[in-house]
Amino acid sequence: LGEQVTINLQQAIQAYVNLDVESALQVIKQDESINDEFDNISRLLITKMMEDPREIKNALRITWCARALERIGDHAKNVSEYIVYLVKGKDVRHSSLAEIKATLEKA
Repeated sequence: LGEQVTINLQQAIQAYVNLDVESALQVIKQDESINDEFDNISRLLITKMMEDPREIKNALRITWCARALERIGDHAKNVSEYIVYLVKGKDVRHSSLAEIKATLEKA
């Protein structure tokens, strides 16, 4: 999760520097895999807590860290959505990747 978020954040920053819509779209697409990884970690930790209640405190700490990383990924996605708006003039917030691509193809 940490590696994925780091790569996504770096790509979002690079997309902003270059005003690169294609890179911004890649960041938006990768956010789905970051969310999936967060869900997997959450499920794993819940299972761990049910198996051994003594591990609840540690599992919660890991959960909070994973949640923070997931939020950083969301912020990178938000930056990328603003890049699309800045370059193309299209507000793509709250849209799926397919809707974003369709909107950009019309322009």
